[in-house]
Amino acid sequence: MDMRHEMRPELQQRLVMTPKLQQAIKLLQMPALELQQKLKHELLHNPMLEDVEEPEDDEAQEVEARSAEDEGEFKAGEDEIDWDRYLRDGFEMGGQEIGEREESDDFYERVPVVRSSLEDHLIGQLRMSVASPEELKVGEFIIGSLDSNGFLTCSPEEIVGFTSADLKQVEDVLAVIKTFDPPGVGASDLRESLLIQLDQQGLSDSLAARLVREHLDDLLEKRYREIARSLKKTVKEIQVAADVVAGLDPRPGARYSAEEPRYIVPDLIVDKVEDGYVVQLNDRNIPRLRVSRAYRDILSGARKKNKTEEDYVKKKLDSARWLIKTIDQRRRTMVRVMEAILDAQRSFFDKGVEHIKPLTLQQIANVVEMHESTVSRVTNGKYVQTPRGVYELKYFFSPGLKTDNGEDASSKRIKARIQEMVETEDRKKPLSDQDIAARLKEDGFSVARRTVAKYREQLGILRARMRKEY
Repeated sequence: MDMRHEMRPELQQRLVMTPKLQQAIKLLQMPALELQQKLKHELLHNPMLEDVEEPEDDEAQEVEARSAEDEGEFKAGEDEIDWDRYLRDGFEMGGQEIGEREESDDFYERVPVVRSSLEDHLIGQLRMSVASPEELKVGEFIIGSLDSNGFLTCSPEEIVGFTSADLKQVEDVLAVIKTFDPPGVGASDLRESLLIQLDQQGLSDSLAARLVREHLDDLLEKRYREIARSLKKTVKEIQVAADVVAGLDPRPGARYSAEEPRYIVPDLIVDKVEDGYVVQLNDRNIPRLRVSRAYRDILSGARKKNKTEEDYVKKKLDSARWLIKTIDQRRRTMVRVMEAILDAQRSFFDKGVEHIKPLTLQQIANVVEMHESTVSRVTNGKYVQTPRGVYELKYFFSPGLKTDNGEDASSKRIKARIQEMVETEDRKKPLSDQDIAARLKEDGFSVARRTVAKYREQLGILRARMRKEY
């Protein structure tokens, strides 16, 4: 066997994604708020770009003429960006030109939201409640040992070992912390937390407190009849006491979660106009870009220039034109996709969620003549404001189930019907999954009991026994 290393020339065709196309796809995927920050960044770093402020009435015609002139300069002879080609096929990142660098994803302006953490909230109370530095040190260690729910993750004995304080001092400081807001914080487990909350409400000797102390597991499973027999109480009395416990907070520290709030800014708006609907992009706060007029003085020779200066201006000008073109195509692509969704889900917009239809990304892709991956990027993480509320675009896509008459029904429509049944049921005789499946059958939906159970769990609805009231 002859084994040798050889070098052979070989031709291969492969897609190479240039930095410009990388930017185009990133812009396509960006939601409105992120795009706003991106364009502000570009305005700061590219002198060839300027923001078109809202023109006065007597200036509107001039601004429109200038914009048309700029558009004609960079659109002539250029094809539209073929996002589909790069999203459909594999690609590799191409090299960058000299002096060109990939912008970091971390440039976006972050607006800090000042939120008090659980630790900060408790430390503030601790400093007003203890007198000595030793107690403060112990208290800070205890607070630092709480989990996100406000529960203590170590024993007093372990705290002694870490702080060199004696056990009584640790227990005294811990007892003080258990009186802090939010009620129930500092407990070792759920049972103690609930008892602390009841004690602060003056209910330490109540039936509710007894249920927590002696029958918490049965209480969580709503085994009211068993509890009633054990305590020689009526089921109604147990129900009333259980309702008191249900009003307590099982995770007292969770309200001070460090997770930042999520702000939703609709990317699109659907307005009802007479008997129809109009789709528009929600770009009121997004900068309106145009090529700066100042560059003409340099390129036209109105003033003296050198080669370096001219190359710099041409490079920035090319980048500005590409960005404006990309934003314009992004705008048209998003509106086209939303219009296709609107047409496909017209019954939802007219009549509500009960009439939403099964819809796939591929169906919309066929309508707008784009690849499914492009539609996915357009819809992912984007929101639309409609006369029926604000929805993520992904909401309008769901698999379908066959009805008895052969039509397709959206899973969201079936979930909405299940939600309606549970909200209107007799709580003394709640509907089982089999009952719900039977009622859906009467409505023309052939849904198995296990499917009902799955949808019920996805909706966060407890099973029948857990919903029962006495």
